[in-house]
Amino acid sequence: MITDIHKWVMEHEDLIKSTYAHLHQNAEVSWNEIETGKYICGKLKELGIHYETFPDHTGVIGYWGNKNDGPTIGIRADMDALYQLVDGTWQENHSCGHDGHMTMVLHTITCLKEIGFSPKGLIKIIFQPAEETGDGAKAIIEKGIIKDLDYLVGIHVRPIQEMKFGQASPAIYHGATTMLKGEIKGVQAHAARPHLGVNVVDSLSAIIQAIQGIKVDPTVSASAKVTMVQAGGANLNTIPDYAEFGVDVRAQSNEVMKSLLKEVKFAALNAGAINHAEVHLETIATMVAAEASPLMEEIVEEAIVEVLGEEGLVPPPVTPGGEDFHFYKETSPQLQATMVGLGTDLSPGLHHPNMSFNLDALLNGVKILSIVLTKIVS
Repeated sequence: MITDIHKWVMEHEDLIKSTYAHLHQNAEVSWNEIETGKYICGKLKELGIHYETFPDHTGVIGYWGNKNDGPTIGIRADMDALYQLVDGTWQENHSCGHDGHMTMVLHTITCLKEIGFSPKGLIKIIFQPAEETGDGAKAIIEKGIIKDLDYLVGIHVRPIQEMKFGQASPAIYHGATTMLKGEIKGVQAHAARPHLGVNVVDSLSAIIQAIQGIKVDPTVSASAKVTMVQAGGANLNTIPDYAEFGVDVRAQSNEVMKSLLKEVKFAALNAGAINHAEVHLETIATMVAAEASPLMEEIVEEAIVEVLGEEGLVPPPVTPGGEDFHFYKETSPQLQATMVGLGTDLSPGLHHPNMSFNLDALLNGVKILSIVLTKIVS
């Protein structure tokens, strides 16, 4: 099987890279992946794959095989892009590799179809919207798509700081992430009579210092920092009465995130109100930390070695970055789920507006994912 997969991928290198180019050039932001979804539906239709779409979001689910014949495995790709300033122009931009993820998943199925593979079980092909918001996986979960899955695999291109082209890992241990947005209300006054007002800038300063002073378990990577502040207006002689701020909270374990989040909320609400301002907090997005799935990781390890050799297999990176993929296992703890880390020589880094990577890595990704599927539903 590996010989057939390798031959197909090498013969279709141009097709794989042209698919990537199309998706890269037609990026769409979270919840607006309309044309992207249409493109995917068209490709699945060409392959004779039955698919499902939804009236309330842009996800696409393909179905190949029969669940009565064996296990059910999901293969997932995220669809959305970021909205960024790129070379002086604000635009939709695939700087997190989701265009590559869709390309690899789509051509994994294409490869297996065209070499005559027939799954003994069911493959659910999950094209998920809105990963960048932290809510896309939840939208798929709410539709009941994963409730009968036995296995789930995803893939993510990795920055050169983690691994090189020609390497891959059987998992990515993402951390937990929470993004908070705060609102502060004070009282306006003339700057000559500050005692008559409540200055929200003072509140902001107190909040920043209080959050910087939080201490949690030093043996577990964690951080909390204010990442956005907005206050005041055009008049510099007026005590401002309204401000907004954002806080990014990260922890390598879900337990530490729970503790840290409690401290952050306490610090922000109490420090900000020290001058009698009103402080309100809301959670904008959350992502849970990865939980290991030893059996699935072992299967992926075998696939990586078959494609890249022993020298290409590297340990799972531990990263403070977040991924909503891990909501799937949190929802279904029995699920054997993992995300392949794919070495691509990606630089300068994920989410950099000018991010690029070695497109030959797409070929490795298709091979690895194809072998993983054949190991489970053959």
